[in-house]
Amino acid sequence: MTLTLYNTLTRRQEPFETVEPGKVKMYYCGVTVYDYCHLGHARACIVWDVVRRYLQFIGYEVRYVQNFTDIDDKILNRACLEHSSMEVVADRFIKAYFEDMARLGIKEADEYPRATHTMNGIQRLIHELENKGFAYPAGGDVYYAVRQFSEYGKLSGRKLEDIQAGKSDVYDGRSCGVNVEDPEYQKKKDPFDFALWKAAKPGEPAWESPWGAGRPGWHIECSAMVRDRLGDTIDIHAGGADLIFPHHENEIAQSEAVTGKPLARYWLHNGMVKVDGEKMSKSLGNFTTIRDLLDRGVNPMAVRLFVLTAQYSTPIDFTDEAIAAATNGWHTIKEGLLFGYQYGEKLGWEVEDAENSLIQNSDVERFQETVNNDFNFPGGLTVLFELAKELRREGNILVHEGQTKTSPEELQRQWQTLVTLAGVLGLEAQIEAETHTSNGLSDADIEAKIQQRQQARIAKNFAESDRIRDELQAQSITLIDSRDGTRWHRN
Repeated sequence: MTLTLYNTLTRRQEPFETVEPGKVKMYYCGVTVYDYCHLGHARACIVWDVVRRYLQFIGYEVRYVQNFTDIDDKILNRACLEHSSMEVVADRFIKAYFEDMARLGIKEADEYPRATHTMNGIQRLIHELENKGFAYPAGGDVYYAVRQFSEYGKLSGRKLEDIQAGKSDVYDGRSCGVNVEDPEYQKKKDPFDFALWKAAKPGEPAWESPWGAGRPGWHIECSAMVRDRLGDTIDIHAGGADLIFPHHENEIAQSEAVTGKPLARYWLHNGMVKVDGEKMSKSLGNFTTIRDLLDRGVNPMAVRLFVLTAQYSTPIDFTDEAIAAATNGWHTIKEGLLFGYQYGEKLGWEVEDAENSLIQNSDVERFQETVNNDFNFPGGLTVLFELAKELRREGNILVHEGQTKTSPEELQRQWQTLVTLAGVLGLEAQIEAETHTSNGLSDADIEAKIQQRQQARIAKNFAESDRIRDELQAQSITLIDSRDGTRWHRN
C-alpha cells in the first residue's frame, strides 16, 4: 500500500519518497492576517490538517510549519482605516485565526513564522540572490530578474512569451495589473521582474536594510521561512491552487537560484471554494467567515465532513443543501462514535481500554489502501460510514431487543476502528456534551421515551406517540424514524 501523490510540478501521480526516511518536512502557505478567516481558509486548513494527521497515522514523523503574512498592503489599509497599526491589526486577526481553527478541531502547527520575525533571513536571501546575479537594486527597491532563471514557469506551465506585459501578477506583490507610467514599474529592467524589497513610503512601517529603509515583497517571505525553519529542500509544499502562479512559481525561482536544489519534492494544491456555483466574493454578498458559519449553529464537524467529501484538489461548492447533507452525515458518524460510551458497559467492555487500542484489520487496510491514492479522503469516509451505520443498527437492536446480533467482541473491534479512523480525519464527538444530561434528560431517559413511543405506535395510539415526539422536540431532541428503528440527536 504505497502512498502516491499528484505532484503539481511534474503533473503526474508519484510514489511518496521523503528526503529523510520516516520523516516529513511540510510547509503550508498560510493566511494574510487582515480579516477573519473565510470558507476558503477553512477548506485549506482542514485539508492540510488531515494530510498531516494521516502521514502521522501511517508512521511518519511530521514537522509542519505554517506562516502568517503580517506585512501587506491590505493590513496597512485596514490599520489606516482604524487609526491603528499594522502590528495591532495583525495580532488581532492572528488571535482570531487560532480561535476559529480551534473550533474546527485544527491541530496547531509545529511553528508559525511571521514575516516580521523573519527579516534577517529575508535580507540574507535577497543579498545572496543579488550576489549571484538574480537580483538588482533600483532606487531603494530590489527586483528579481526573472529571465535569469531559465526554469521559470516550470510549476505553473506558463511561458513568459505567452504572458502579455502589464496583465500578469508576476510583476510585484499581489497586483493583477501594472500601470506602465508608474515610477515603480519604470525602475525595472524587465516588465516581468518582481519586487523582493520595496523602499519605504511615507507613513509606512519600515525596516533598515543594505538597500535602505523598506519592507519585503510578498513572495520572498516564504522562501526565507522555508529555508530558515526546514532547510533547502522540503518534502511537501502545500497551498491553495490560486497560489501556483505567481506566488509558488516565484518561491521556486528565488530559492532554487540560491541553493541549486529543489525547493520541494512534492507541490500539493487544494481546490477553491465556490458558493452556490459562484466565486466567493464580498461584492456578490456570498462571502462567509468561519465564525459567522459556526455562530449560525452549523456543527464544526459537519464543516470538516463537508470539506472531506470532495477530493482535496478539486473545486468544492458550498450550498445549503451540501452543508445539510454533511450535517446528516455527521449525525450518522457521531452515533457510531458514541456507541461504545452508550453501550460498551452493557456489552462487557472496558471502554477506556477499547478506546485506546486498535488491531490492524481489513477495515483499516481498506481505509489505507483508498487514502493512499492521492489522499482520497472521500473514499476513506466510505469505510467510516459503513462502520457507523452497522454500529447504529446494532445499537437500535440492543435497545429494542436487549441483545445484539453481532458478538460484543466484533462490535468492539468495529467501534475501535471507527474511533481511530475518525480521529485520523479529525472527526471527534464531544463525549461529555453528547452522552451526559442536557435539558434534564440523559441518554437513558431519551431511550426510555423512545421505547414508550414505540409501544404507543404498536398499540396504534398515535396521539401518545406524537406527544412523546413533541415533548422531546421541545427539549431540542430530534427523532428520525427509519426501517432500522428510531435514531435521535440533540439539536
